[in-house]
Amino acid sequence: MEITPSIPARARLRSILWLSLVFAALKLAIQIVGNILAQHAGYGIFRDELYYVVCGQRLAFGYVDQPPLVALQARITEMLFGHDTMWTLRLISGIAGAAKVFLTGLLVSTLGGGRRAAALAMLAVITGGVYLGIDSYLSMNSFDPVFWMLCALALIRIAQSGSPQGIRNWWIVFGLSAGLAFENKDSIVFFLIAMLAALLLTPQRRILANRWFAVAVALIVVVALPNFLWQVHYHFPTLEWLRRVQATGKDVKLPPLPFIFGQVMMLTPHNVLLWLTGMLWFLIAKRARGLRFLGVFYVLFLALMMVLHAKDYYLAPAYPVFFAAGAVVWSGWADHVRWRNALISAYAAILVIGLVAFFPFSVPVLPPQQWIAYAQKLHFAPHDSEVEKDKPLLPQFYADRFGWQELAEKAGRIYNALPPNERAITGVFGQNYGDAGAIDILGHKYGLPYAISGHQNYWIWGPRSYTGEEMIIITDATPEEMSRFYASCEIKDRMDNPWSMPYEHRPIYLCRGRKATYQADWKELKLYH
Repeated sequence: MEITPSIPARARLRSILWLSLVFAALKLAIQIVGNILAQHAGYGIFRDELYYVVCGQRLAFGYVDQPPLVALQARITEMLFGHDTMWTLRLISGIAGAAKVFLTGLLVSTLGGGRRAAALAMLAVITGGVYLGIDSYLSMNSFDPVFWMLCALALIRIAQSGSPQGIRNWWIVFGLSAGLAFENKDSIVFFLIAMLAALLLTPQRRILANRWFAVAVALIVVVALPNFLWQVHYHFPTLEWLRRVQATGKDVKLPPLPFIFGQVMMLTPHNVLLWLTGMLWFLIAKRARGLRFLGVFYVLFLALMMVLHAKDYYLAPAYPVFFAAGAVVWSGWADHVRWRNALISAYAAILVIGLVAFFPFSVPVLPPQQWIAYAQKLHFAPHDSEVEKDKPLLPQFYADRFGWQELAEKAGRIYNALPPNERAITGVFGQNYGDAGAIDILGHKYGLPYAISGHQNYWIWGPRSYTGEEMIIITDATPEEMSRFYASCEIKDRMDNPWSMPYEHRPIYLCRGRKATYQADWKELKLYH
């Protein structure tokens, strides 16, 4: 039988919930202020955000490179706030970050911790560099930890519960959360594989021998089905995209030790003391025997990501549960011992100092020149997750916020200089979704038509009615290469923002007389990478 919480226990939970709301509000405020400062420092809309907003204008049950929830997020955001102000564009992601902090407090309560443990765990999550970064722009990454945490919370409650009603309810929570996670980002499949293996390898496998586990699986299938059917309809473009990415070798493949080091760095180094304590507690502590599967899960998941040469931040959604466990362990260790409590207070102060010191490396609040000087002063050398031939002045996460407004302005000048009869037949072709997205989202004020591209979902959207009779084309191809496809091509301007990624420095052509129509060549223009 599940023990009914006593009144003091319920009061403790209630106080933790109120504390969690306060910390969640603090997290949201930090993200809002960070984006206001970033826009003031000159950073604009992020390359991927342009693409997500375009996807939001063309809602579907799937896209080549992501499930549909991020497009829905972008659609709601644009309807409510537009896309000119960065803090409102990214507000829903900030709210997801606040939910992550709130759930951390709830996890602490579930693991038996009190207010001090909850405060420490939530402070650690707030100061985690990777979370500050992923919650600072519109993307699926901010929601990923929320769904994972709900799944972990549900499994903990199922493992603790002796009530059939409680088990039923939490399996439903698990199924809905995992299903929504599939509609948000496909990496949930690796979480579920590692978690299932961990359960099967530990005595907690008993929780799978329940009919509500089957119901949870059915819920996952039902909620994830729309995206799966979309994949079937378009012949599984996501798998094709993943194969092509793997074949290009564009992603950095880290050896095991650098990969593990990446885990420490992305969460900021001083946070390792807390989350590592939590992970080891799940793995070896007698008191955690009933939740051993969570420690085994981490070991399996870490190994799986290293074998697959995944990006090091793919583990980020898993860490809040270990922060929660670490805080519970530390709080129990310090119980009624003054000097131990003083040590934990000092550690909390270090977390706050670290937040201030490392904040510019997660959210671009410093202008580029100041950021470079600050990074050099702290000997900070960030690594990007993709292989680049030419080293950018800024990390890719920051550099991809420059150049898009200038591109729309320059393309607009070229377009509006044409005679009216030529403008009526002229389109714009972008080499990648950043170029095309800048035209679609930022180009309307200059009268530009919608862009086409062969990149990612733009290829599925097709060439519209453009034949190639007259086109503004953004590409890094040489004039000689362009002459193979067009009767004439003239470089009218260039993308050359010094802070943008080097591969975004390219000519802007005005081309006439395509030798074969886009409709005839569209299959060859597919670019999934």
